[in-house]
Amino acid sequence: MLLVKWRPQALDALAEILDYIEQYNPAAAASLHRTIMAATEGLSAMPYSFKHGRLPDTREMVVHPNYVVVYQVVDYVDIVMVLHSRQQYP
Repeated sequence: MLLVKWRPQALDALAEILDYIEQYNPAAAASLHRTIMAATEGLSAMPYSFKHGRLPDTREMVVHPNYVVVYQVVDYVDIVMVLHSRQQYP
């Protein structure tokens, strides 16, 4: 099993997404946070189970119909970014 590490910019992006949702629906923000954290921790056991990303050496996991986690598999799982599906890709 691989260690899962978050890049600072990925954590910042997640916090911004959750802060925005929390303004309108705190329960939905908490639920999304739990969903994303559980999904990314699951990458530890199965890091290659999601499709190749649009950028070289990345993979993309759709964690909710509107949110995508972009990651790389190196010696560990490197969470690169969390995006709303309508956001411009990095």
